[in-house]
Amino acid sequence: MQDDLATLQRETFDYFIHEANPANGLIRDKTEAISPASIAATGLALACYPVGVERGFMTRSAAVERSLATLRFFWNSPQGLEPDATGYRGFYYHFLDMQTGRRAWQCELSTIDSTFLLAGALAAGQYFDADTEAEAEIRNLAKALYRRADWQWAQDRGETVTHGWTPEHGFLKHRWEGYDEALLLYVLGLGSPTYPLPRSSYTAWTATFRWEHCYGYDYLYAGPLFIHQLSHVWIDLRDLQDPFMRSKGSDYFENSRRATLVQHRYAIENPRGFEGYGEHCWGITASDGPGPCTLKLKGIERRFLAYAARGVPYGPDDGTLAPWAVAASLPFAPEIVRPTISFCIHQAKLKAAKAYGFKAAFNPTHPGAPDAAFDWWVSPWHFGLDEGPIVLMIENDRSGLLWRLMRSCRYIRSGLQRAGFEGGWLREFDQPAA
Repeated sequence: MQDDLATLQRETFDYFIHEANPANGLIRDKTEAISPASIAATGLALACYPVGVERGFMTRSAAVERSLATLRFFWNSPQGLEPDATGYRGFYYHFLDMQTGRRAWQCELSTIDSTFLLAGALAAGQYFDADTEAEAEIRNLAKALYRRADWQWAQDRGETVTHGWTPEHGFLKHRWEGYDEALLLYVLGLGSPTYPLPRSSYTAWTATFRWEHCYGYDYLYAGPLFIHQLSHVWIDLRDLQDPFMRSKGSDYFENSRRATLVQHRYAIENPRGFEGYGEHCWGITASDGPGPCTLKLKGIERRFLAYAARGVPYGPDDGTLAPWAVAASLPFAPEIVRPTISFCIHQAKLKAAKAYGFKAAFNPTHPGAPDAAFDWWVSPWHFGLDEGPIVLMIENDRSGLLWRLMRSCRYIRSGLQRAGFEGGWLREFDQPAA
């Protein structure tokens, strides 16, 4: 199994080497030729390069060169009200042209995708600690990029943080409310030394949480599995409790374990009767899909979705599973994740093509194309946002590398402390944040 994980990590890491523009460090959103860059995938790449160095996937000098190209690009790229700028107020557009680095598809300035980019920059700043001009520049640029983000502006005069902004229509109507991947966003916003979120912003966010009982587990509910993973990719939340989790006698790491076990139990019980679901075939999250279409299969009319935020137990669920989401739960529940990864590799053969590890998603209920290698639908793409958590969570399980890097970042510690987190590794830092 260790060999399988090592090979999966190595093959997945290659995405960030080959689906990139080395001149500006931008990472393609997915392997489709016309795909623009994703700033979230680019942030994940910055965090993956240290793994590549430690595991011998790339040299330290190559990682320094790629990291510097990325950070220099974002620091020097145009920030302004122009509709084709790269960003504004220290945040960046969700998708950028791979060559020019300008806004693509009239997309939104994304607060959460900017969060992943800035977290990647901070990870690079922590890892590249040598007394050289190049590594000192990485540290300085990482700090400068983080300090430039105006989190208070992103609140748009409310308590919680908005999803984003466009120059055409202003702030998006949706805010980061309800339990979601924004835990990392609020920690970075609270830790800012320049434009910090107020403590009341975090309290307002947790006030919208939904505690549920599903399949025998009490936990903080969110349907898609990725929500229970993405903040944990960066922050070691074992035994850390904020006021909300203290009130429940739990912590976010244990909560993600329970959410993973709920997914497993749901697949075994398979209430909607999809093909393939079972003990070693599960993982429902935001993913690519075979739709939109409706097919009558074995006398049942099935509606299939395209890309959608699938979730458990309330749906949507159309029979589509994402093996990357299983791998990203490795630290939470290794006893069920390891056999499932083995199944995906050896029985389902979801990485038989040996390109960047697992395919993004598959659906055993939806028939495959007549000339396809599989009898059921398999996504033709790999996505950078899926690849990064595989590399990083395998490494966190093996060595805790990214967790250690982020524990040493004072901005992360400050954000956690201002949110009211206590316990765990924070006990090493007994001075409360100002």
